Amino acid sequence: MSEEAKAKGNAAFSSGDYASAIRHFTEAISLSPNPNHVLYSNRSAAHASLGDFPSALEDARKTVELNPSWPKGYSRLGAAHVGVKDYAAAVDAYQKGLELDPANEALKSGLADAQAAVRSRSRGGGEGMGNPFGDIFKGQEMWAKLTADPATRGYLAQPDFVKIMKEIQRNPNSLNLYLKDQRVMKAIGVLLNVNFQAPPEGAEDVEMTEENRGEKRDEGKPPQSSATAPAEEMEIEEELGEEEKEKTTKKERAKKEKEEGNAAYKKKDFNKAIECYSKAIELDDEDISFLTNRAAVYLEMGRYEDCIKDCDKAVERGRELRSDFKMIARALTRKGTALVKMAKSSKDYEPAIETFQKALTEHRNPDTLKKLNDAEKAKKELEQLEYFDPKIADEEREKGNECFKEQKYPEAVKHYTEALKRNPADPRVYSNRAACYTKLGALPEGLKDAEKCIELDPTFSKGYTRKGAIQFFMKEYDKALETYQEGLKHDAVNQELLDGVRRCVEQINKASRGDFTPEELKERQAKAMQDPEIQNILTDPVMRQVLVDFQENPKAAQEHTKNPMVMSKIQKLVSAGIVQIR
Repeated sequence: MSEEAKAKGNAAFSSGDYASAIRHFTEAISLSPNPNHVLYSNRSAAHASLGDFPSALEDARKTVELNPSWPKGYSRLGAAHVGVKDYAAAVDAYQKGLELDPANEALKSGLADAQAAVRSRSRGGGEGMGNPFGDIFKGQEMWAKLTADPATRGYLAQPDFVKIMKEIQRNPNSLNLYLKDQRVMKAIGVLLNVNFQAPPEGAEDVEMTEENRGEKRDEGKPPQSSATAPAEEMEIEEELGEEEKEKTTKKERAKKEKEEGNAAYKKKDFNKAIECYSKAIELDDEDISFLTNRAAVYLEMGRYEDCIKDCDKAVERGRELRSDFKMIARALTRKGTALVKMAKSSKDYEPAIETFQKALTEHRNPDTLKKLNDAEKAKKELEQLEYFDPKIADEEREKGNECFKEQKYPEAVKHYTEALKRNPADPRVYSNRAACYTKLGALPEGLKDAEKCIELDPTFSKGYTRKGAIQFFMKEYDKALETYQEGLKHDAVNQELLDGVRRCVEQINKASRGDFTPEELKERQAKAMQDPEIQNILTDPVMRQVLVDFQENPKAAQEHTKNPMVMSKIQKLVSAGIVQIR
């Protein structure tokens, strides 16, 4: 149950419903038999996403306390400290995490941000001071401007530049770390509609004024004239333009190959489709849809291992490029489908189920959820088939019978349960287990087994005697009578069924005469009022009028007695102790 709540939390977090995620993670924590650091880590992330950094900090501290050797815990702790503006503590947390995992990029990035914040505060920036250029990095408008300008469009094909800009977009204060990068300065110029170059070494803190914009002076050389500087700058722009044109051309060619591959796929010309998608991948390795499309072709061809390889590549590359989570989910779903196709035993379904679950944490897609449910159902059915053994089932049933004779009812239930796992279609075992449950006082469980016994073999008398006896013990005499009478249709001389009918009639007549103590009557009425059938009768306007007529209008009551349906309902009320006829 804890794992189920955790999965719901992950799905809610992925869909952006952080409040629900917190609720599910809290439930998972309460249900977990042992304190689980991952659950506190997940809830910390959800709190941080809602801006509740004190709560995020509390959960992050608990995460580190439970597992001090887990690097991600320190990443959560550092982020929470940043949220409450305790940058020195954030630096300490990130450094501790890097001691455990020196290559962890998330910890490195977090440490750089925290150190930049510390430096900014030491220069008098204050807690409330943001980066003056912060607004130009917001939303999709930044990417649109960089794509539209020829000077920066080519940079977008460079993964490190894209990563830097995403980092600045996430945290504008990190801009100070990248002021030496001429590409970043060119991008700022485009976003501000100002033409300036990157400052020289050591000039990170120089104020950007009209006097020092646009001219880069080499140490020991006189300044260039205003006539020569623009010429050199234009030459650089032309060189970047050629590179950008080549990359743009490749991307366009890759898209055309993809379109041809799609057309071939629809025509079921799979070899042609693979050829086209492979060319697209060679031309542009930053679009993982080429890989997922080729994986789909491999899936159709039955080349499942090739499909899985392409899906794994798509997921790995997608995470590097920070691709849309829906694309990553699609690759995982396709991989899970291939694993299902390869499954030959119940255990083979386990990696497929795990893959579908991962896909749902990326994006909760109804198709993926259906595939997960189908895989779990197929796994369960295979487990039953693999476990099916009528011979062992008979042996377990005999062991259960011996225990029943010795009045060892719990042990008998265990043997009967194992027998049903080995052969779930044996009505005798359900009948026997129903008898055990009756002895143990577990009447609802016994009733289910008796009903299953009748479902498997409607002619098996024991099923009716078991069900009738349980209903009798539950003081549902009218229902027990119906069960015994139904059994007599299949075995008219069965003495157990006949005795059951007699006992039920005695109790019903007793109810008709009102031969109950006040305590018995109160108990029966309270129990009857919980019965949905009794509730429906009492809320039926027609039956309410019938009951009034029985009290106030004898002539009308006499007419009602001629209606079998009405009398059947009256009899149920009499049996339940709700109505008495004198």
